[in-house]
Amino acid sequence: MIADLTKEMTEGKATEENSQEDYEQTMKDSAEKRSIDTKTLADKGKAKAETEASLDAHAEEKAATGKTLMATQKFIQSLHAECDWLVQYYQVRKEARAGEVESLKSAKAVLSGADYSLVQTGVTHRTSLRGRA
Repeated sequence: MIADLTKEMTEGKATEENSQEDYEQTMKDSAEKRSIDTKTLADKGKAKAETEASLDAHAEEKAATGKTLMATQKFIQSLHAECDWLVQYYQVRKEARAGEVESLKSAKAVLSGADYSLVQTGVTHRTSLRGRA
């Protein structure tokens, strides 16, 4: 009985020492894991802060680019309106220019001494109030 009791006490002591070693190893592993997790959490927090700062910068850049885009579109629209007007009245302006050139040529010829007093340059119809030409 004493031998059994001694044997049980020795086994209990060995089991307790093994359990103590397992506990200490578990605590050591847990401490390492906590330090790694803390470092990872800090790194992720830093990455999140940098990403948010980058997002803010890109949002401001996007707003500025949007304003530039709207100004450019407004400018293009004004150019388009001006171009449409030029295309619409091109023929009228061309005829007016041709008339001006012809008038300038006539004026130059008159100043050079030519006599255009009897030359008819175009047919003009005038109507009187009674409907006769």
